[in-house]
Amino acid sequence: MTVDLAVATPTFLDLTFVGLEGMPAKGEERFAADLVRSPGGGAITAVGAARLGLSTALAAPLGDDDAGDFVRGCLQREGIALPERRSPRTPTTVVMPVEGDRSMVTVDPGVRASAADVAALEPRAVSLSLDQLYCVPPGAAAYVTCGDDDARAFARRPPAKLAGVRGLFVSKREALTLTEKDDVEAAAAVLARSAECVIVTLGEEGAMAVVEGQSIFAPAIQATALDTTGAGDLLVAAYIWADLSGAAPEECLRWAVLYAGLSIATPTGVGGAATVARLLEEGAQRGLTAPPVTAS
Repeated sequence: MTVDLAVATPTFLDLTFVGLEGMPAKGEERFAADLVRSPGGGAITAVGAARLGLSTALAAPLGDDDAGDFVRGCLQREGIALPERRSPRTPTTVVMPVEGDRSMVTVDPGVRASAADVAALEPRAVSLSLDQLYCVPPGAAAYVTCGDDDARAFARRPPAKLAGVRGLFVSKREALTLTEKDDVEAAAAVLARSAECVIVTLGEEGAMAVVEGQSIFAPAIQATALDTTGAGDLLVAAYIWADLSGAAPEECLRWAVLYAGLSIATPTGVGGAATVARLLEEGAQRGLTAPPVTAS
């Protein structure tokens, strides 16, 4: 098998409270309009990439339980190739979107993709977390994400294998934690000494990138935030799509920020993942040029 993108980032089951009236204080009960199940974690990037037209495979093992069966069915309907290896339990996250942001509680048994799992897919590119750099096969472009736990674990000592990584994606908080800097631009510059390109998400302000010592900024689009869950995962998917399609870094960043911005008006990460047709239409309205491969 050969695919455009292998996603090694762990896949979760997300349980999202839709229409939550407010975050409960200790001892308090609050009400929501609904509770929605959806694939989360790396599955959000995989779904976004598949809807943008990339042949996509999941390398992370799915749980051998009811939650894993649900996630597997959802991803199969998206045309995503799935691994045979199963883990005993599915990692699960409870998502509580409130007032344009969200809080989460996660249970993660800690089962991860192996280097062999990824190599068997013969991917052009791999999306994976900072602690999974051992999974990148020779010749594949690596797009690395971070989390709060990774940022704390690797603070002031980024892994040596970041050298040659095609893109490192971090939030503003993660960038500051990783570098112990007080300024996000200074933090991005430090991280750019390791990876080819560092992309820092800035929430309502959009995102910035540092490429070959140059800083690039892309403003966020105007959108009412209903659920920001997965916006960062979809930003990664769109950046990879644009990059593999031959777009310049500035255009990759603009497409990625647009894709993430479109997602936040819809509950759940996969629910907000637009199709390539919609992304191209929205981009054209904003003066973006379709990536070369897509445009041909």
